[in-house]
Amino acid sequence: MKTPFEILKEQNLLAKDVVAIRVGDRTVDFHTPIDPSLPFTVVRTSDPLGLDVIRHSTAHVMADAVQRLFPGTKVTIGPAVEDGFYYDFQKPDGAFTEDDLGRIEKAMVEIVKGDSRFRREVVSRERAIEIFEDLGETFKVEIIRAIPEGEEISLYRHGAEGKEWFDVCEGPHVPRTGMLKAVKLTHVAGAYWRGDERNPMLQRIYGTAFPSKEALEEHLKLVAEAKARDHRTLGRELDLFLFDSVAPAMPFFVPKGAFVYNQLVGYIRGLYDEFGYEEVITPQVFDPKLFRTSGHLGNYNENMYRLWTEDELDLPAAPVGEKGEGPPRDLALAMREHSFALKPMNCPSHCVIFGARRRSYRELPWRVADFGRLHRYERGGVVHGLSRVRTFCQDDAHIFCEQTQVPDEIERFIALLYRVYHACKFEKVIVKLALRPEKRIGTDAEWDAAEAALAQGLEKANLPFERLPGEGAFYGPKVEFHVHDALKRSWQLGTIQYDPNLPERFGLTYVGSDGKDHRPVMLHRAVFGSLERFFSVYLEHCGGNFPTWIAPRQVAVLTVSEKVDAYASRVERELAAAGLRVDLDRSADKIGAKVRSARLSRVPFACVVGAQEAEAGTLSVRSRDRGELGVMPIAELIAIVKAEASPPSRVRGG
Repeated sequence: MKTPFEILKEQNLLAKDVVAIRVGDRTVDFHTPIDPSLPFTVVRTSDPLGLDVIRHSTAHVMADAVQRLFPGTKVTIGPAVEDGFYYDFQKPDGAFTEDDLGRIEKAMVEIVKGDSRFRREVVSRERAIEIFEDLGETFKVEIIRAIPEGEEISLYRHGAEGKEWFDVCEGPHVPRTGMLKAVKLTHVAGAYWRGDERNPMLQRIYGTAFPSKEALEEHLKLVAEAKARDHRTLGRELDLFLFDSVAPAMPFFVPKGAFVYNQLVGYIRGLYDEFGYEEVITPQVFDPKLFRTSGHLGNYNENMYRLWTEDELDLPAAPVGEKGEGPPRDLALAMREHSFALKPMNCPSHCVIFGARRRSYRELPWRVADFGRLHRYERGGVVHGLSRVRTFCQDDAHIFCEQTQVPDEIERFIALLYRVYHACKFEKVIVKLALRPEKRIGTDAEWDAAEAALAQGLEKANLPFERLPGEGAFYGPKVEFHVHDALKRSWQLGTIQYDPNLPERFGLTYVGSDGKDHRPVMLHRAVFGSLERFFSVYLEHCGGNFPTWIAPRQVAVLTVSEKVDAYASRVERELAAAGLRVDLDRSADKIGAKVRSARLSRVPFACVVGAQEAEAGTLSVRSRDRGELGVMPIAELIAIVKAEASPPSRVRGG
């Protein structure tokens, strides 16, 4: 066994920007011995994996600084995350303040200047528990006890001799603290230990780190822009949606927001004829036997809303375990067994429709779409604006087909998805194949076939993809489509999932060309995903500057004075008669304030009407996206706006 440092040195591959190597699906740092015969690739600071190593190492340095400055503070976990890192602490005397973050950051700079080596030490489970019990690190002891038997336990140390800070950790870490040159602590938040509100509340310090100060500065600029584009702020400023405590985590879309929402639904619906979908409408509430059949009860209980009626409670109760007219006295058991449930997904009801009559292979593939409203109980700690809500709609569809048709259906879906994303100006799409989770239904053979079929479909479409072990749905593997927005952030939106299990559970069959019954394959697919989530991503992507075809208001007519009100009203009527969406501002505000208001509302076209324009029958037009367009007749403005006002779905290939 040799360390990667020794291997790289022997092969003349050491360089200042090399932080680790990649062996299979594992990132291995310089400190961890491996078999030197194994193939590997070099991980550099500029690589995403290298950035993870930098950030995880920085989390250790931050925890060191915290415990130096705030004795008695206990540490828990400190992983690298998508935009940086965090560490959770239990601080004995209250929360960290903004001033504390500044002090911690300065202490981190001093630790980095020390340029000490990270050092790895393997210890026994008993020794690790003894070490952290002596330190009073109760959370660490709990973590160590949860490490599976037989798994190696390692400590990572850094710092000067006699002043070392260490943590139980599997790594990887950079060779030396001096490589951590660009660090910024961003904010503090509360977090329950292990994400469970029954556990102690901890203080989570977030930060980020980069290989260079230039990269850090660019990131901080994007963070500031993201804050300005936060969909919750834009939703309030543009009067699109609101939330109220009477319906926690359930959005109210007000008129302008409802218009955008319906435009998105209309847009995807406009593509369904071309791509061969039929639309259905299904109920909201179902007998629990439907969800027992589908497997949701038992695999998805904690996320489902259950219902009951007065009739169930008014019936006389029977003793527990005995049959009678009413529910058993154990009300909780009765509710679980008999209460109807709001649907969290559309797939079970589509299985009901497919199985309602005899089907032939000539009908396959059958593509059935549904914009039904769904309800899922998300815990309070994870709901976030429109991004994570408890009621939402999907551009949901299911494809019932023969196994041999799966690759073609995946290729067809990908063509639809890329059409939509191109229209929404999402240019970068990353594809990931999520494989079987630990908690699942179906046999290993079925999962083998399902995963192979999705991989074949992606290969047929010539799309590179990344495999994600353990990330599939409980009923089948899925392909995820992650888009990068204008701020270079990644969002998982579209998905297509292979499911042989629901057709089996519902006993679905079709008559094949051989006259015999066969089991169909079911593909679950969505392009937008949750409409609410897509709304939030798209709103931040465009910064509220909706394109003309989707903008709630396309033109703002602004009067210079009340003397031109009559002409401005005529302009409004003519634009509206041409099918344009118009706002007329003839308030007493000065024209500068009106122009500013139109700009803040992100309206695509603003038209100033003064005495000269009224006399000449013209408008002074400014485009939000192209700047001043000058003075023009009303008819010319109508032509310009209408050229941009057609949804991309109406243009084949758009």
